[in-house]
This record gives sequence, C-alpha cells and structure tokens, in this order.
Amino acid sequence: MSGLFAAAAWPTTAWRAVRCGVVVPTLQLAVYVCVAMSLMLFVERLYMALVVACLWLLRRRSCYCRSEDDGGDDLEANGRPMVLVQIPMFNEKQVYRLSIGAACGMTWPSDKLVIQVLDDSTDSATREMVEEECRRWAGKGVSIRYENRRNRSGYKAGAMREGLRKPYAGDCEFVAIFDADFQPDADFLLRTVPLLVADPGLALVQARWRFVNADDCLLTRIQEMSLDYHFRVEQEVGSACHAFFGFNGTAGVWRLRALEDAGGWKDRTTVEDMDLAVRASLRGWRFLYAGDVPVRNELPSTLRAYRYQQHRWSCGPANLFRKMFREVLASARVSPWKKLHLLYGFFFVRKVVAHLVTFAFYCVVIPACVLAGGDVRLPKYVALYVPAAITLLNAACTPRSWHLLIFWILFENVMSMHRSKATVIGLLEASRANEWVVTEKLGGKTTTMRKKTSSSSSSSGVHVAEILLGACLLYCAVYDIAYGRDSFYIYLLLQSAAAFIVGFGYVGATSPTAS
Repeated sequence: MSGLFAAAAWPTTAWRAVRCGVVVPTLQLAVYVCVAMSLMLFVERLYMALVVACLWLLRRRSCYCRSEDDGGDDLEANGRPMVLVQIPMFNEKQVYRLSIGAACGMTWPSDKLVIQVLDDSTDSATREMVEEECRRWAGKGVSIRYENRRNRSGYKAGAMREGLRKPYAGDCEFVAIFDADFQPDADFLLRTVPLLVADPGLALVQARWRFVNADDCLLTRIQEMSLDYHFRVEQEVGSACHAFFGFNGTAGVWRLRALEDAGGWKDRTTVEDMDLAVRASLRGWRFLYAGDVPVRNELPSTLRAYRYQQHRWSCGPANLFRKMFREVLASARVSPWKKLHLLYGFFFVRKVVAHLVTFAFYCVVIPACVLAGGDVRLPKYVALYVPAAITLLNAACTPRSWHLLIFWILFENVMSMHRSKATVIGLLEASRANEWVVTEKLGGKTTTMRKKTSSSSSSSGVHVAEILLGACLLYCAVYDIAYGRDSFYIYLLLQSAAAFIVGFGYVGATSPTAS
C-alpha cells in the first residue's frame, strides 16, 4: 500500500523539484534581464527628455528657431538650385490627385523644379488616371514626368533608384521625396532647401508629419501619441546632439551628392530610408530636423493595415542593425560618441530593447510570476514606477490625448507581441525578414495589401493571437485573485480586456475593401 502512495506522490515530488531547481531560477533570471532592459529604456527616455527641455529653454536664442527666410539671401545671390521632387506610388486611386497637386503647387521657379511621378501601379486603370493627371499639370506649364516601370524590382527603393538615373535628374542638386499620401504646403521648398544651401555639410532636412485623419478613430489617436513622441523628441534630440536620425522615407529633402556618396538607394532591407541615412552618416554627412515644417499625411485607420506596418517598422531596423553593426564599428569617419548613439541608443535600445522588454516583461514574465506564487522576487519599482515614468514622458507630447493614456499603455502592450516577433525575425533574418507591405490610402481610411499572398486570421476581423493572449492573462488574473498577494490581478484584468478588445476587432475603422 505504501508503494502505491509513493507512486501517486511521485509526479508531485518531481514537479516540485523541477519547479524549485529550474522554473523559479529561470523566471528569476528573466526578471533581472527585464529589469535591466527597463532601466536602460528609462535612462534613454530621461536623457532625451532633458535634452528637449534644454532645447525648449534655449529655443529663442538657438538656431532651431528658424524662419522661412533662412538662407534666402544665398538663394537670391546665387540663384535657386535645381530641385527634383519624387513621388513614388503604387495603385493610389484615392490620393494621387492630392499628392501630385500639392507637389505641383509648391512655390519654386518653374525652370528649377522637376516633378517625377514614379508610378509602379499594376492596375492599368490607375496607371491611366495617374498619367492623365500628370498630362493635365504639364499642360499648365509644370515640368512633370510620369515614369512607369515594367517590373517592381526593389519596390520603392528600386523605383527611386531608377528615377535618379533619368538624364534630366542629373541636372538637379537636391531631391525632395513625398509618399503618395503626403501633401506639402506651398512654402515647403522655401523653408527647407535654403538650409541645405547654407550648409554644404548637410545631407538631409527632415520635416515633421502632421496627421489629417488623427481624429478618425481610437486607433489613429493612439498612433498620433506614439508618432508625436518620435518626431518631437527622438528626431529633435538626434538632430541637436548627433546631427543624425533615421530618415522617415518621406517629407524630406536630400542633397543628391550626399545620396550618391552614400551608395544610393538599396533594397536589402524593408527600411531602405533608414539604411540610406545610416550609410550617409558613416560617410560624415550631417542631418537636420525641421520640426517647424509640417507636412500633411494619413495614418492607417484599420488594425490590419497597422499590424502589417508595425511588422515592417520593427523587423526592418532590427535586420539593418544585424547587417551594419560591424560596418558602424569599423567606420573611421564617425566619432566614438556617434557610434555609441547609433549602436546603443538608436538601434539597440529603441529598435530592439523597447520592443522585447514590453512584451516579455508585461505579457509573459509578470503573469508567470503570478503563477509562481511569490517564489520569484519582482521589484515593484520596475514593475510600476519605471513604466509609469516612461509612459508620462511619451505622452507629454500629445496633451489632447491624455485621457486615453491607460488604454494607450494597454494597447501598446498588446501590439508589442507583434513588434517583438518582428524584431526577432529581423535579428535572425528569418523567412519574413524581407516581407514588404503596401498600405493603400483611401482618403482617410486605409487597407493593407501584402506583396506576398498568404492566409491570415485578421481577414475575418477576428485576431486569434490577441484573443489567446487575453485568455492567458485572464487565467493569470483569476489565479492571482484566488492565491495572489500583490494585487497584480488589477493590471492583468485590464490587460486581458484590452487584448480581447483588439482581438475581436473593436479598435480601428472597418476597411471598405477588406479581403
């Protein structure tokens, strides 16, 4: 009889041994790793906040308080330079008139401006409409060229590379780039080109994005909060302290000599814009962020479009980090301070740590600690105070959305599941590392069309991964209510609810052309 009891108790004894010898130590190590990454992210955010505060205090006396007349004397004395405007587009039925019209309406001498519409559309009707629009503006005296390729090699980077090889492009000194949904104001060139003319060492002037559809839905409001921080803090600090930041791929003006010196456009990653910026920086060129020059554009308003966009924006930088790590270290033209900023601050902390720690800590480690029943030490100052401080620093750039702060945090935690997955794919250069996504603009609504075809649960409006995450978090919350001591169930219930809200498609607009 005693043998039967011993046999029945063996699984429990074995589990206790595994739990004490493997599970708890592993989970404790994971906590310490997450604590270290959280503190790295907090220090980086605090550093940028202090820099922005100093810039704000010195704004009136610094060179960042610019007017559109800066460099105007040089332009009048030397004559205005030849500028090429590139507008890459792909099946842009709804916005091509807006983007072409805005570019053709910019104030610049007509004999010094060439508009180049790089239309990679595969739909014949769209091609005809875009070409007809170009002919209409050409009839008004605008120097506009319609370019359509026979293949889509290299996608956007390939289109712009081919565009720069045209004979008339060789006469230009600067190139302004606008995606199909971007609408520059008439004075855009007057406020950006003079900055490049005045400083021969300047390669790029990047303008700020202004979102015309930020009030469309909850999803666009949340995106506005994240992107406002990117432009008003990250880009501003990069420009002021390092003369480097990641080119946003649009709403910027490049010096063609710098672009060519950096090796031109390459399509080896899905972030060809960031790739070009890093290579130009390694060649000694400097960048300037013009935060006082806004350019109107649209935000993705469907969750499906946003998810695919975030995959590219998370996977591409991680993959570029992998490809350029040694090149940055070996660069002789870059100072150690700038190398540290590039490798540690720009790539490692912002593009890798920020994504991994959010998902690992708040969606995996904390719930696992709840299930461990208090055997794992979890510093509350890192679990509560550090993320709260980071969140407040991020949200300070968008005061009008402070009432959405709690849901914004929870939504970002849910999205971190996709961002961390994409980051790992990029670091490992796995099968989806070079997957490209095209977001079709629909005049305030967006839908996403993938260049690869594959089945997706998101096409039905139900997102299985988010629902499973919500179910796991709900189980952990119930367990904490029954057996826990630290009241983590409050956070777990809220996070679970957010995952279910996202999973059942209650965030974002409904795409009119969802497949």
